[in-house]
Amino acid sequence: MKTLKGPGIFLAQFIGEEAPFNGLAAMCEWAKGLGYKGVQLPTTDPRFIDLKRAAESQTYADELVGTARAAGLEITELSTHLQGQLVAVNPAYDTLFDAFAPEEVRGNPSARQAWAVQQLKYAAQASQRLGLTAHATFSGALLWPYVYPWPQRSAGLVETGFEELARRWRPILDEFDRNGVDLCYEIHAGEDLHDGTTYEMFLEHVDNHPRACLLYDPSHFILQCLDYLEYIDIYHERIRAFHVKDAEFNPTGRQGVYGGYQNWIDRAGRFRSLGDGQVDFKAIFSKLAQYDYAGWAVLEWECALKHPEDGAREGAQFIKDHIIRVTDRAFDDFAAAGTDEAKNKQLLGL
Repeated sequence: MKTLKGPGIFLAQFIGEEAPFNGLAAMCEWAKGLGYKGVQLPTTDPRFIDLKRAAESQTYADELVGTARAAGLEITELSTHLQGQLVAVNPAYDTLFDAFAPEEVRGNPSARQAWAVQQLKYAAQASQRLGLTAHATFSGALLWPYVYPWPQRSAGLVETGFEELARRWRPILDEFDRNGVDLCYEIHAGEDLHDGTTYEMFLEHVDNHPRACLLYDPSHFILQCLDYLEYIDIYHERIRAFHVKDAEFNPTGRQGVYGGYQNWIDRAGRFRSLGDGQVDFKAIFSKLAQYDYAGWAVLEWECALKHPEDGAREGAQFIKDHIIRVTDRAFDDFAAAGTDEAKNKQLLGL
């Protein structure tokens, strides 16, 4: 068995204009001071990483690794959540998702998509140079406006959508394969890969591509009322990244899963700081230990109530307390009788 690595922290939600949140070196020192051992890097802010340069220059990649190591940390994974979203965008969301792209490709969906695809390919190459084995992203969504079948979906719409999604992602998956890196889709509302069933549909369309893996985040399953523990039993062989994020779902007579168009603080389902929600992390960490998950446990902080710095401070200790240092021997070894084939046959009457 393997002991997973951690605690790590995803920096995206903490980046700001004031020190120490405005540069990689300072944020690494901040994270180390809270007890973290690794940082997951977003890839859209050049103050933290120039993705193209990291893909093309081993010297620059080594400098990034050195910056983290100077603070006593490792880089856990890179994240292209925003770029991955832009690989597949339904026209209904063109205007809103343009904000995720550089100005020169806004208002031009085909150019925006080409930029996003290239970003993912850079991420594969940069991950390899950084010595990483997993990468975090979103799948994007062509079908999300039709997630609820009213009016009735046109015949073949879902099949066509997944065929196109697979067509767009196949070259990216192949690039990750060439670089020896697992591409881990965060299963998430708003994505075409938003539960196990949709992930399986995608896998079928990419011929079970070995690099089409999973980022496990139970918070999104709390909000969907999905069995997030059985999910590990089903998909543990594909889980290669882990966001430790809490959530709660408290339906009322007025509101349920869809949230009534309310802000996060007023929704029946909302994300919470670690330990403040309903996720059974003891069971999750036990299952991941059982299935030999050897990757990182990375805090993703999102909470409508608590200050982010408090969430980060508490999260480091929370993850540390939940990591199971796996045993190297069976608990009943003290009573072992040794191996004797002749005796075994005698016991069986053979």
